[in-house]
Amino acid sequence: MKSRGGLPHLRLSQAPRRRTLTRMTTPHTVAVLGLGRMGTAIAARLAGRGFDVVGWTRSGRHAPKAARTAAGPGKAVAEADTVILALFDGPACRTVLDDARDALRPDTVVVNTATVAPAEAAELARGPGSYVHAPVLGSVPEVAAGALRILAAEDADARARVRPVLDALGDVRPVRDAATAAALKLVANHSLAGAVLALRDTLRQADALGLPRADVVDVLELGQLGSLVARKRDVLTGAAPTAPADFTVGAPAKDMALLADGSGAPLRSAAGLTDAPAGARLDPAADIAVAATAPAADDAVLEPLRAYVRGHATGDPAHFVDAFLPTAHVEGLRDGEFVSWSLDEYRALFPGRPAPDEPARRRRLDAVDVHGSVATATMTLRHGADTFTDVFLLVRTGAGWRIANKAYHRHT
Repeated sequence: MKSRGGLPHLRLSQAPRRRTLTRMTTPHTVAVLGLGRMGTAIAARLAGRGFDVVGWTRSGRHAPKAARTAAGPGKAVAEADTVILALFDGPACRTVLDDARDALRPDTVVVNTATVAPAEAAELARGPGSYVHAPVLGSVPEVAAGALRILAAEDADARARVRPVLDALGDVRPVRDAATAAALKLVANHSLAGAVLALRDTLRQADALGLPRADVVDVLELGQLGSLVARKRDVLTGAAPTAPADFTVGAPAKDMALLADGSGAPLRSAAGLTDAPAGARLDPAADIAVAATAPAADDAVLEPLRAYVRGHATGDPAHFVDAFLPTAHVEGLRDGEFVSWSLDEYRALFPGRPAPDEPARRRRLDAVDVHGSVATATMTLRHGADTFTDVFLLVRTGAGWRIANKAYHRHT
């Protein structure tokens, strides 16, 4: 039975099985392909638990202490009972597997811990040989503690053969198939990206109110974001702005793009996680908490929106010249009919004086998202009995930021 998104309904075990670590009578050789932060941690953990570990990475980085370093992927997998892929994305997995495939023994099981798209996971699972798609929940500290949550899918027999390896890394949660495991991992990472964006919005509001950052962090630790805030306190308060990352900005940004591509549903965090003022990009190798400390949009982006508000507040159409491009249009439904006003036609609607009920009117800027030289913004206007939602497209020109177009909806 298929779900609405096309993935099979999920069948997870109700609870992780109690792990019984198997004492090996003969060394079980594990090849770890990819020695980035996670791959290095996995190699070190397995070597420390008595496995014979050989590592390889395209960057030429050496395996950690107690593990061997191979000269190439084929040499790394030639004698391996288990091959672990600890790579960044789907294309890297395909490339490395293609390079190593001829050297794989028939009884070797490939375990893929990479975060990839559901379609990529399904494609990799259809390849020759024994394959277990096993994305993990957790980062370097969880690897070191053997506390990963492992979403292990596909061939139950292959899963059983690599169970001692997986048990050394954390708790195994069997999942129906590779596409489901990949989708679950993306959804789990989305919850983290959403928490970071919520934390960023909270810190921006606190900054606008002039609250001391240390006091804000103290209070946030008591609430729903407490676990994240407690782990990232030093970065959030500026005490350790260059602290080593245990989860980088680039990884969840990539994962959110995969999720948006796969689901076809809007996903603000796919772009918002890496956006900084005026479209500047955050360092993808920085700790994810850096994204939460990115300041709000530059005042230059907000100035045309403020000029627009001044035009409404005063009734003076001259302010709209500072707000809009000369070519701008304002579009929406008026008395049930679609209208598309030029800037001059829109300005002609204003009498040059405030509305009689101006003291009771309210206007609120809801969101601004900057993407390089373009931006979008949403504003709510409460004018008497009517509420308007205005949606703006802004562009950066030689004269500064201006509103290129506005569309509105009138709630009655």
